[in-house]
Amino acid sequence: MASTEESPLLASSSSSSADSEILKHDLLYRRFSPSQKRVIVSLIAYAALIPFLASGSFVPSIPEIARELGTTGPIVSLAVSLSLATAALGSLTWATYSGRYGRRYVYVRSLPCFCLGSIGVANSHSVPTLMFWRFVQAFGTSSAMSVGAGVIGDIYRLEERGYAMGIFFGASLLGSTIAPLCGGIATHYASWRYAQWGLFFMGITAFVPVALWLPETLDPEKLDRIKAEGAGFKLLNPFASLALLRSPNIFVLTIAGTAALITDFVMMVPLAYTVGVQYGITNEAIVGALFLPLGLGNIIGAPLAGHMADRAVVSWRKRRGGVWVPEDRLRATFWGAALFVPGSILATGLTMKYVKGIPGICLIIVWLFMNGIGVDIVLTPSSSYYVDILHNRSAETMAASSSFRALIAAFVTAGTLPLIESIGVTATNALFAFIAWLGFGLILLTIRYGDRMRAWQDIGYTTTRDTC
Repeated sequence: MASTEESPLLASSSSSSADSEILKHDLLYRRFSPSQKRVIVSLIAYAALIPFLASGSFVPSIPEIARELGTTGPIVSLAVSLSLATAALGSLTWATYSGRYGRRYVYVRSLPCFCLGSIGVANSHSVPTLMFWRFVQAFGTSSAMSVGAGVIGDIYRLEERGYAMGIFFGASLLGSTIAPLCGGIATHYASWRYAQWGLFFMGITAFVPVALWLPETLDPEKLDRIKAEGAGFKLLNPFASLALLRSPNIFVLTIAGTAALITDFVMMVPLAYTVGVQYGITNEAIVGALFLPLGLGNIIGAPLAGHMADRAVVSWRKRRGGVWVPEDRLRATFWGAALFVPGSILATGLTMKYVKGIPGICLIIVWLFMNGIGVDIVLTPSSSYYVDILHNRSAETMAASSSFRALIAAFVTAGTLPLIESIGVTATNALFAFIAWLGFGLILLTIRYGDRMRAWQDIGYTTTRDTC
């Protein structure tokens, strides 16, 4: 029988089995003390900071890299698109293996891969070499977000998960705050290559504490079953996780999140060619500093959104007499999806067209900050929702969703500068604001019809007892 809006996802077959499952999950979440959980979150958040450092520090360096390698800005910008596409593949791969061999298993292998890629990028002297090592670098760092979300799902209960996810995202997004400034300073006062050596050092400082102190968080029963099979290492299909997108809930919400996320890239990637040109800013360090408000918005928005999402779950479950409906968490996305995200990108385009000088720069700083908050208000509750409804495959679900977003973002990034050159900044931003509003409509659709959407395609959704 399909679940309804007033019912849990699936009913328990018997009270005794339900009590047994509740006890099992209670013990699962009590494996680590609160202080141990804080250490775990700190370690995975630091590891997740690195991909944002890698991408953010590269963007303000694009004009200088183009000059040094004898090519053009749009060509070098393809390295950003390649990184996003690689992150999609890598996220699927690492998440798949983390679900079989453990979260720690993935971290101690992916971080060295990132370090090797950073050395290669720092020593690149041609576009093909740069592209190859950016691929290796992005593949190595692509485990951080999806596997990190899986770790959060492993150790935190339903009512705590959103806030923990927000802290994880907020701390990791510090990278997007400081990376462009660091990359800009390195490029302007020394060389863009110094930023890449800095990333190598960050990779080492993430790998060592993870190798020393990160415990395995995956369900011990699952690991024991795999060890009992005795098959050793097994090649897995990384694309199997994409089958999770056949769930209407996951797919529709992924599109909605993508509509919000791509506004970030449309505003960020061409910044040196839009805001920089419009307001006569040629210093890479200053261009990098313009990313600070967006990153600050990310840092504030993620934990705020996580807290709002947990409150929505608790409040609406109380209204329903103790019945959990997972789509209630998505009510926390409203302000971000309806106002902050589309409003900020539209306002940025209009400001660049109509407001000149210092007042224009100040307004754009406000809009960047607003966008940073808004995107996280959409993505943080959505990520927690994925873990809620597919708890046993949390990392794979996050990977499937994030890889889809990354692929779309890769195409958008590659096409942003040509689109701006064709129709202008204002029209481009207005187009993506409209897309963001369509994403808000999809969120409303999921909240209203989420129960029916789950009934269309059952992919093994989490039961009420699994969330205890």
